[in-house]
Amino acid sequence: MDTVDLDDAFDAFEERWAPRLVASLNGQELKVAKLEGEFVWHSHPEADELFWVIDGELTIELRGEPDQRLSDGELGVVPAGVEHRPVADGLAEVVLFEPAGTENTGDAADTGRTSEVQRLDE
Repeated sequence: MDTVDLDDAFDAFEERWAPRLVASLNGQELKVAKLEGEFVWHSHPEADELFWVIDGELTIELRGEPDQRLSDGELGVVPAGVEHRPVADGLAEVVLFEPAGTENTGDAADTGRTSEVQRLDE
């Protein structure tokens, strides 16, 4: 059985908006990411996306709906096809859970912000 220490995982890298793969299961991927500032508006037409805030605060702006603010220990799921933009005023350490192969920029891949997912141990 593989185990992951989330504190060690977040300590292993500094880059912002560059998710690191820590586990795969049943066609899904669990990633850790350090988020700071605004990301791009995007959606994932075929995939729900879970954001679980481990440390810090994260606002998920939703097109045409009220923003959702997540704090330490809170999680939220953006349904497939919903346009959203994550925003972190300060540093936020976040776990992401989504289908394998999901790009961080979803349908907005031509923004220059797409990050190739690296395994944490690379």
